[in-house]
Amino acid sequence: MMSRRIVIALGALIAWPALALGTQTAAPAQGAPTTAPTAPDPIDWRSAEAGILEHQTQLTHSTHFTKAGESYFSPDGRRVVFQAIEDPQDGREPDEFYAMFVADLVASAQPGEPRWRLENIRRISPRGSANTCGWFNPLDPDRLIFASTIGAPTASSPPGYQRGTSRYRWSFPPETRIVEVNLRDLPVIPLGSTDDVPREALRLLEGDGKAYVAEGSLSNDGRQLLYCSLAAHEGDILVKDLQGGTVTTLVTAPGYDGGPFFSPSGDRICYRSDRAGNNLLQIYVADLDRDADGRILGATREYAVTANNDVNWCPYWHPAGRHLVYATSAMGHRNYEIFLVDAAADDSATPPQSRYGTNDRRVTHADGADVLPAFDSTGRLMMWTSQRSPERSSQLWIADFVMPLDPVRSDFAPSRGAGAATGGAGTGGAGAPSR
Repeated sequence: MMSRRIVIALGALIAWPALALGTQTAAPAQGAPTTAPTAPDPIDWRSAEAGILEHQTQLTHSTHFTKAGESYFSPDGRRVVFQAIEDPQDGREPDEFYAMFVADLVASAQPGEPRWRLENIRRISPRGSANTCGWFNPLDPDRLIFASTIGAPTASSPPGYQRGTSRYRWSFPPETRIVEVNLRDLPVIPLGSTDDVPREALRLLEGDGKAYVAEGSLSNDGRQLLYCSLAAHEGDILVKDLQGGTVTTLVTAPGYDGGPFFSPSGDRICYRSDRAGNNLLQIYVADLDRDADGRILGATREYAVTANNDVNWCPYWHPAGRHLVYATSAMGHRNYEIFLVDAAADDSATPPQSRYGTNDRRVTHADGADVLPAFDSTGRLMMWTSQRSPERSSQLWIADFVMPLDPVRSDFAPSRGAGAATGGAGTGGAGAPSR
């Protein structure tokens, strides 16, 4: 079985403010005044995020989804894919597991209308299945990949906050595989419909149903499938050449390594790791080695982008390729926030300098969790999962990203222990981050 610390770390990141429900406070002493504690004033996040994000708009709402999260843009920016649990609206109980949805992203400049909205929302996963990690094919926006159990998972309990124990349970169903769907071949199943996606419409890309395989994304040419597998009983990062079928292991450090994405240029990957075994997660980047035909041979030099006492996860590249956004517990485990950090080498400097882990800047400033950020292909839009709405449920948000991206500077040194290069990632040569 996988390490217990994986469950603890991931539980910390997903439970978010709900953990406060299990907090106990001491009773006042006899005779002491029983004045109710004063709640802090809510954060004026629009003012706090001025010059960083503009026109923040909620895309999904609790009127249709009990919760939604992990969303990504299509390459042309006209659609989004996301996972959510639909509110049936007819008295039925919501599904236990996430379904996968795709929708059109529509902009509006009309006064009084939301800046953006989702239209033509349709479910693309079979009923009763557990699904996560959607991604558009970069060459054909009608083809998408995601991880799915296809049928009902064998997990005895769904993932989520367990009110009876004040704990978060994270599920890794072994039936989870990476599949591909073609929207042209699927029935259109809008919200509220009881129709189903035929299982035979899901084309298997990777996984045998015996070990969790998920967290997949594709290279810009659509050739390489990057993903995480628990086949070795801990999270490893692998890549599959979809042209030849070759599978290459990239990262096998102790613990859980996952959530990988290719850099815009395809020469690096980012990911998160709990290899230190301290219930924390850190962000890493690794260079990729390719042969003359473009096939990935392995991961070479690895860089620690974060190395601190926080839970840092869900890294995502800015399209310029010099920065990552990620979510962190730096502001507290009840208020995860999104930060932007430099993640590149400055080979033009004399001598060449590493900027990995430098110039860390806060992006979101709202009560509740802000996590799972993603950019569109221009870098002008950021979409993420937030609990900032009055109902405090996890829903999708979008905004103009206007934070200045500083020019490459040579006077930044790695901070908080980050930025150091290590040995080959494929053998786990990174070791534990320094403190």
